[in-house]
Amino acid sequence: MPNTNTTSGIQSLKQLNKYFLRYKWKLMWGVLFVAISNLFAIFPAQLIRQAFDIVKETITSYGLVGNSIFKEDMLVNVTSTLLIFAGLVIFTAIAKGFFMYLMRQTIIVMSRQVEFDLKNDVFEHYQKLSLAFYKRNQTGDLMNRISEDVSQVRMYIGPAIMYTINLLVLFVLVISTMINVNPQLTLYVLLPLPFLAVGIYIVSSVINKRSEAVQKQLSVLSSSTQESFSGIRVIKAFNREADQEAAFRAECEEFKNKSLHLVKVDAIFQPLMILLIGLSTIITVFVGGKLAIEGVVSVGNIAEFVIYVNMLTWPVASLGWVTSLVQRAAASQKRINEFLQQPSEIINHTLDPSEIKGNIRFDNVSFTYTDSGITALKNVSFSVESGKSLAIVGRTGSGKSTLANLICRLYESTTGTIYIDEKPINDLNLNELREAMGYVPQENFLFSDSIAQNIAFGEKVDLDEALLKQAAKDAAVFDNIMDFPDAFDTVVGERGITLSGGQKQRITIARALIRKPNILLLDDCLSAVDTETEEKIVTNLKRIMQGKTSLIISHRISSIKHCDAIIVLEEGRIIESGSHESLIADQGFYAELHQKQLLEEEHPAL
Repeated sequence: MPNTNTTSGIQSLKQLNKYFLRYKWKLMWGVLFVAISNLFAIFPAQLIRQAFDIVKETITSYGLVGNSIFKEDMLVNVTSTLLIFAGLVIFTAIAKGFFMYLMRQTIIVMSRQVEFDLKNDVFEHYQKLSLAFYKRNQTGDLMNRISEDVSQVRMYIGPAIMYTINLLVLFVLVISTMINVNPQLTLYVLLPLPFLAVGIYIVSSVINKRSEAVQKQLSVLSSSTQESFSGIRVIKAFNREADQEAAFRAECEEFKNKSLHLVKVDAIFQPLMILLIGLSTIITVFVGGKLAIEGVVSVGNIAEFVIYVNMLTWPVASLGWVTSLVQRAAASQKRINEFLQQPSEIINHTLDPSEIKGNIRFDNVSFTYTDSGITALKNVSFSVESGKSLAIVGRTGSGKSTLANLICRLYESTTGTIYIDEKPINDLNLNELREAMGYVPQENFLFSDSIAQNIAFGEKVDLDEALLKQAAKDAAVFDNIMDFPDAFDTVVGERGITLSGGQKQRITIARALIRKPNILLLDDCLSAVDTETEEKIVTNLKRIMQGKTSLIISHRISSIKHCDAIIVLEEGRIIESGSHESLIADQGFYAELHQKQLLEEEHPAL
């Protein structure tokens, strides 16, 4: 009974059929060049057969002629004939090499093009998947599937297919030629091949299983490495370098062991192939010699068959390697398909234009994280009129950031409905919804690029220097940028590691403001700036967002007291709402938080 895991792995390679159709002409030309190169490979064997037979006949005739004058002419004729044969062999070798070059220029180039397309398709699909997907999967694993796994698939598309086609064409041409010469000798020569097929069938399932284990461990290794590099400051601060090195060494040891298990199986193939080919050669000489003595075949036929057997040596010997490539590719493609077939939880239901003005309404909205089962929001209802500002405050874990993510449709609400301009958010064009928003997340992420490119990241048009500078001024970061030697051309490190926390926050604010959004979402993005800078930014926001909708999430009362309305979240529910003055008068949670912050400002040492 076939191994189910192997069968499903091979089935995974059907995903590549669309790429073969895309490059079908290159593949077809490649097959043609393979056939032509093999035709030129067969001719030398036939020429050598004729040369052997001519030499044998000449030697026989030479002895019969005796001391006749024809001896010298006979030697001249046979020498010139052999020289012609030698020239033809050289010509066929050159022709074979030329068509092999064309074969590689079509099939191998096609494999590189498919690799390019596959990587882009995987990356494009990654971009469509929701935040929940990225929380469930490690970055190292995602990277490994788009790099190592795709490379394994390319080896199947290129070398594996090329050598398989070459083997099939060569087998058809060589075996048909051998049968035409002598069917009996051909049968004896090919006796070892069934044993070869059985060996490949048995070992291929083991290779597939071990290949998949190797790729999975490589993903674990990549994830571990990526996490260590990303958290290098924490590792150094806590003096845990030795522990991290030990953990990495352990993962490497596991990868080495699994790779060695695979290599041991691979190592069985090559000796097996050589043994079977050697048996075929011995059979050819032994059986062919007996048939030649009986006069059934000529000495030239034996030489021809030996050449044919040796011609099959590398293609047959490569069966083990090709099988290993196919099994590895099947295991890798299966892993790629797991993500390619993963549907996005956030779907754009319409491409119709959606004009976003900024009126927002939550109607009994609840949200539960499916992975953790934590309910972040419970029957939340509120509204923000277009052009107004709303502040959201609450303790850590009260659901503030979740609320912002729902407005951006980074997540779908579990129950209830979110309305934008009195339309359900799911009925709006997702692209235009996000185009109308300026979002500053709680985690300030900067790309490894210049400050200018980071600020202008959301702009699809050419960089406008005046807008760039104005956005930086509005975010109160212009002076800091100009203090750098390269000003706006300063390249920040990975995730903006070369900048301070406050500078990163303000650059991300500038990135949102340069878009001139109809809806501005600020998720606790003023926590790392001093009160003076905060006041400048808040003043600028009042001016910029006049007539536009603003939602500001903050722990600081000073950042939100100017807002038209304020809601207070506690354990996913709204426990208070109103203006700054009304909430202070209510003497509830908000008033208590305000009082504590006033005391901290008056007595910072406390």
